[in-house]
Amino acid sequence: MSKAHAPERTCPECDGRLTPDDAETVCDDCGLVVSEDRIDRGPEWRAFADDENEKERTGAPLTRSRHDRGLTTEIGHDSDLRLTGRKRRRVARMRKHHERARIKSKTERNQVYAFTEIRRLVSALDLSKNVRDRACVLFESAQSEDLLRGRSLEGFTAAAVYATCRTASVSRTLDEILDVARATRSELKTAYDVMNRELGLPTGPIDPREYLPRFASRLDLPTEIEREAAQLVERGHDRNLVAGRNPGGFAAACLYAAARETRHRMTQKEAAGVADVTAVTLRSAYQDLRD
Repeated sequence: MSKAHAPERTCPECDGRLTPDDAETVCDDCGLVVSEDRIDRGPEWRAFADDENEKERTGAPLTRSRHDRGLTTEIGHDSDLRLTGRKRRRVARMRKHHERARIKSKTERNQVYAFTEIRRLVSALDLSKNVRDRACVLFESAQSEDLLRGRSLEGFTAAAVYATCRTASVSRTLDEILDVARATRSELKTAYDVMNRELGLPTGPIDPREYLPRFASRLDLPTEIEREAAQLVERGHDRNLVAGRNPGGFAAACLYAAARETRHRMTQKEAAGVADVTAVTLRSAYQDLRD
């Protein structure tokens, strides 16, 4: 290094000793601040997940649950800026124009609304992120096939979540989804039938054992009754009693039969209520199990 570019070792005022202190270089004798550098030149590590130990510097991960895959930017509402009236109005106008520029067409506007509704349904039903992303992809496929024309957006969002649960063998009944959805039963069924017919969904019957943990928890049943009910479901599969039946109703009937065998007090109405079936449906499955 040449002498002209060598760092100064003495104070230019009093020839005192210079000491670097974080971002400043200060003279020990006269206190003169010779240089300062407030720029943090290290990597900007942030934690985008729940675990603070997994920090990244490449931004939030891409997601299929947003219309732009999560690549958008937002002008926030930070109260620490202390903007004046004119600057506050200017930032508000910038935020409004930015929101309008994010959505370029009616198709994207429908996606923004539908994906927001799907995220709300998934959160209310306590489903996984995988179900959320698959439901958004299914809705996008239905939109690309022009299946939404003249039909309810709310119905298609609820139907996408319900169809994803069916294809992923996730135990959620139709009534459970309708309890948190903004669509009616007819809107959901219409949208589900259209997607099932036009998109060829690989839907199949859900194993009744998938319902047992949730139903047993709602009925406050001990673990041994749940295990006995699982054995009854296996016997039902072996004797072809499950085919053609509501899997939730059959699971409730197995729990009711296991509770009767252990003399645990539970009515048919209570067991049928958690499965959203009638007492007649539960009683029919229970009679076949007993026989």
